[in-house]
Amino acid sequence: MWHLFSREKMRMVTPEEALAGRSSGMPVSNRHAVLGAPLLPPFPDHCRELIVGMGCFWGAEQCFWQLEGVHTTAVGYAGGYTPNPTYEEVCTARTGHTEAVRVIYEPEVVSLERLLQVFWESHDPTQGMRQGNDVGTQYRSALYLPDEQSLGIAQASMEAYQKALDAAGQGHITTELAQAVTFYYAEDWHQQYLHKNPGGYCGLAGTGVRYA
Repeated sequence: MWHLFSREKMRMVTPEEALAGRSSGMPVSNRHAVLGAPLLPPFPDHCRELIVGMGCFWGAEQCFWQLEGVHTTAVGYAGGYTPNPTYEEVCTARTGHTEAVRVIYEPEVVSLERLLQVFWESHDPTQGMRQGNDVGTQYRSALYLPDEQSLGIAQASMEAYQKALDAAGQGHITTELAQAVTFYYAEDWHQQYLHKNPGGYCGLAGTGVRYA
């Protein structure tokens, strides 16, 4: 039974199958528990945005809030069809969303290329609809960029990391790349979870292959 259920959760739903969701967004505290910056827009004009999916978003968010030049981070859902989903809905694999981290950064302090290096090295982008023991479409690897230029930079970085993986005898990257994807905030208790819950679960693990 578990095996059959897991296989079903690894199948991407169609828009017609997706849950209806709701029109109102998730209420969240508008203050980052670590950085003190707002979680909600508008953000400073000089900042840029990157949305990543790396499996469970608790550990993924922590990877980025620790970087100098990151203005704020938030966890949520992206890449699917259901507007303003709940965590429980995303866990059914019937929203199409992956667990995502919104990274708002200052490009004059930290480059997109540096953020992408952290992305590639901090998880395994070859696992398809899973990340370690976390199984389902909500754990798929993803990069969502705001414009064509940044999407091109991400594409080039993926090709570069694939060469590094090939040289190490590793698998093929399955990361989803897309432009201008809507980000929906997760419930407030998920935000900066590992800061609020020291020693909490984090299944994040990279391949051990460096991004050259």
